[in-house]
Amino acid sequence: MKNQKALRLATALMIAKDDAIERSHDDRGEGVISMALAILIVAFLGVAAWLAFKGILDDSADNVKTQVNQIGG
Repeated sequence: MKNQKALRLATALMIAKDDAIERSHDDRGEGVISMALAILIVAFLGVAAWLAFKGILDDSADNVKTQVNQIGG
């Protein structure tokens, strides 16, 4: 009876250990994938910000050029 309880406990501990090891191996690449996605998102945001900034500067340059031509002409 005592041996049966010890055997059940040992079996339960082995199963729990195996489950914990299996779960830890499943999450191995998750950090790398998350970091890659974060880098891609930041890169797309950077491109969008650059395009918006470039558009604003081009419009401002055209406005300045127009004003200078009106004043000088």
